[in-house]
Amino acid sequence: MKRAAAALSEQQKNDLIELLEARFASHPERHATIAWPEVHARIDGNEDALRSLYLMERTEGEPDVIGMDVVTGKAVFVDCSPESPLGRRNLCYDRAALEGRKKNKPSGNAVDEARAMGIELLDEDRYRRLQALGEFDRKTSSWIETPESIRDLGGALFCDRRYDTVFVYHNGADSYYGARGFRGVLYV
Repeated sequence: MKRAAAALSEQQKNDLIELLEARFASHPERHATIAWPEVHARIDGNEDALRSLYLMERTEGEPDVIGMDVVTGKAVFVDCSPESPLGRRNLCYDRAALEGRKKNKPSGNAVDEARAMGIELLDEDRYRRLQALGEFDRKTSSWIETPESIRDLGGALFCDRRYDTVFVYHNGADSYYGARGFRGVLYV
């Protein structure tokens, strides 16, 4: 993935905020009890958050607010694209999986890409909460945060939605597919 420059221009920031506000207004079911000014106050002037949101958007994640963290009060942004973000597919799970692959290596891995973007992979609970707000990954799948006990054995977890049901599966962490990417979460 090609990364953006560390600093966004004022035009890029303004365009991003306008796009996020329009998406927020278009999907009230994702954040019924949250008002846009509350979200805007959290992102306006927050260079790190804007950079992460820009990268989420640039890789076709369509970030949107899906709630407020009850402990920290931070806005919770999640990739809400209908399918796993196109700009984040064909990745194995993590660096160890990438380095362990002898041939046909993918271009990168989900864990490092998320970290470079300043976001975290969704865990199973957050993925299921997202699915409660709509239907996502009906044709694709998304890597999710994998417990160390599974990862230590060479596996990794991913999810999708089929037959109106959210499924959690496992695969070798070194696998990668054109229809599997990852969704991220950002707390602002």
